[in-house]
Amino acid sequence: MLWLYIQVALSALLGGKRSLREDGLRTLARLPVQVEIRGRENIPAQGPRLLTVNHYKQAGFKTWWLALGIAALVPVEMPWLMAAYWREPRHMRLLTRWFFPLLAKTYGFVLMPPMPPWPEETAARAQSVRRVLALARENPELVLGLAPEGGDQDSGALIELPGGVGRFILLLMPYCRTITPVGVFFEGERLVYSFGEAYELQAPAGLSPDERDQWARKVVMHKIAELLPENLRMK
Repeated sequence: MLWLYIQVALSALLGGKRSLREDGLRTLARLPVQVEIRGRENIPAQGPRLLTVNHYKQAGFKTWWLALGIAALVPVEMPWLMAAYWREPRHMRLLTRWFFPLLAKTYGFVLMPPMPPWPEETAARAQSVRRVLALARENPELVLGLAPEGGDQDSGALIELPGGVGRFILLLMPYCRTITPVGVFFEGERLVYSFGEAYELQAPAGLSPDERDQWARKVVMHKIAELLPENLRMK
């Protein structure tokens, strides 16, 4: 797989375009672990749809297997929302600030400041939200990928969704219509991609903006948690 990653890096550096689905298929075929797919009947054949996945972390698991693995299984090209850079480890901050925009252009991803946003990134985050909404409006068959936690912890377990994420997902619902939750985790030696049933996200009437945000965050997290082993669910 090293050669594939070198090709991706060269495409990004040279301003080339790549298919995430094709690169995902190559990656999935070469993963050094056994892969199990659950809920194949729930994999969307087309959009509009939002896919939400846990931001999984574990020794032996590469972060980019999340997007590449799911992209290989969904039979259409799908963009992702991507952190504009890594805050941690600190020594990677400058490198990712430079390289991630190149990578996003290569695959058609939308960059967004890491969560939770720093105060000085409020304007940049608002601009990213507008860009995502425009993408959804202009592409009625869009299948969009999102890891709503925006980060992870060493145990690999779910963490609470940052404030504002629920409000953002509710803004997407008129365009994406339904959400397919995905759980990714190791079970023994097997890497599992588990797709859940699609659902609609429509907040109850009468809630304040903060209550709508909190309600949506809880629902989205619960739907992902249902697909994960007990030890990976948020305590």
